[in-house]
Amino acid sequence: MDSVQSPDWPAAPPGALAANSAAARYGGAAPTPPPIGRATAPPPPPHAATAPPPYRPPAATPATPGGHRATPPIPVKILVAGGFGVGKTTTVGSISEIAPLTTEAEMTTAGIGVDDPGQRSGKTTTTVAMDFGCVTIDRSLKLYLFGTPGQTRFGFMWDDLARGALGALVVVDSARLDDCYPAVDFFERAGLPFVIGVNAFDGRLAHDLGAIRWALAIGEHVPLVQFDARDRLSVRDALLVVLDRALDRATREKRA
Repeated sequence: MDSVQSPDWPAAPPGALAANSAAARYGGAAPTPPPIGRATAPPPPPHAATAPPPYRPPAATPATPGGHRATPPIPVKILVAGGFGVGKTTTVGSISEIAPLTTEAEMTTAGIGVDDPGQRSGKTTTTVAMDFGCVTIDRSLKLYLFGTPGQTRFGFMWDDLARGALGALVVVDSARLDDCYPAVDFFERAGLPFVIGVNAFDGRLAHDLGAIRWALAIGEHVPLVQFDARDRLSVRDALLVVLDRALDRATREKRA
């Protein structure tokens, strides 16, 4: 690139140092220009003999303001299961502290007579794989929620989704109790603690909780709660019952 000289700089006589060089401005000796070409090989750099050690992240865990070592919360996997159109996707989305991962697909005319969302539902999409969300209970506990697809044809996915889960919330529509029978049977066979959560569509139930327990033929040891899938606090209370059930079973197994 061509050099540019300011008109304020004095012109240097031929063969002299440039007036705007470091030697002229700071009084140092002019450096000897390197010879053209390389007669000998350059000396090896000082670090060539021993390579620097690889980077290793610090092992120390940052401390909290109280002076205690911060530890990540314990992950707990919870399933949100139930029949088609009972509110599983709404349940996960209403409480998840992250944007929930959903696999919703538009319902088409091919599903007429196969997928029945119920008369009270304005559902136009359906879960074809799973829903995912998470919520932090406190500093030591974090729930990871996996919503299962409700149609019978997706039942082959339930075994994989249930692997590693500590409990399940079975969402029930009180007007369509027969849709939740497969989910109840699945968790009873798997031996996984579960809670029946009756979703109050429009704020009311088609049957009272006692009649629903009788119709589902579940024992008194299975908690039965009413909740609203659209309300975050209501979903939180239902999930806390699932967590309490799972912890109670883990405590009893530890004592045995």
